[in-house]
Amino acid sequence: MAISLKKGGSINLTKKEPGLKKMMIGLGWEMKPGSSLDLDASVFILGKNRKLIADEYFVFYNNLTSPDGAIQHTGDNRTGEGEGDDEMILANLEVLNSEVHEILVVVSIHEAEARGHHFGLLKDAYIRIVDVEKDRVILNYDLDESNPTNTVMEFGKLEKRGGEWHFVASGIGGNQGLQGLIDVYA
Repeated sequence: MAISLKKGGSINLTKKEPGLKKMMIGLGWEMKPGSSLDLDASVFILGKNRKLIADEYFVFYNNLTSPDGAIQHTGDNRTGEGEGDDEMILANLEVLNSEVHEILVVVSIHEAEARGHHFGLLKDAYIRIVDVEKDRVILNYDLDESNPTNTVMEFGKLEKRGGEWHFVASGIGGNQGLQGLIDVYA
C-alpha cells in the first residue's frame, strides 16, 4: 500500500523499499475551469554543496537526460490535459553519479509573469513515486493549495543521508521563476 505524505513529511526509501533501483516520479495537476497553463517539470541534480554537480545535470524540457543517464525527463506536456501523470521523470539510482546527494523536482509555469499565471489556477496537484520494476506506487504527496500566487514550486526531493535515500514532500512555492532557481543552484 502506498504511503501518503503531507507537506514537510519524509520517508526513508532505502529502508522502506530496500530493493528500489528504478523509479518513476510522476507529477500531475488539473486546471480550474477556464484556466490554461503550461507547466514545466525540471530536476536539479545537486552535490553536497546543494549546487548542480555540472550544468548538464539540470534536466528539463531542453535537456531531457543527465550525462550519467540516471535521470530522464520524458518530455513536456504543454496542456496538462488527460488523466494521470502530466509529466514524468525516470530515475535509475544504480547508475547515478556518486557525487549526487540531492535530486530536486520543481515545477514552473511557462511565461507566468507575462501571462499573469500562478498556481492558484490549478487544483489537485500531486507528486508520486512508482517502483518501475514492481509497477507499484510507493508514495503519494497531494500538494495543498496554500501557494495560490506562486509561479514556481519545489514539489519534492530525494536526499541522500548517511548513504540512504529519503524522499521529502516539500511543497515550497516562490515567485522567482525557473531562472531564479537556476541562479540559486547553478
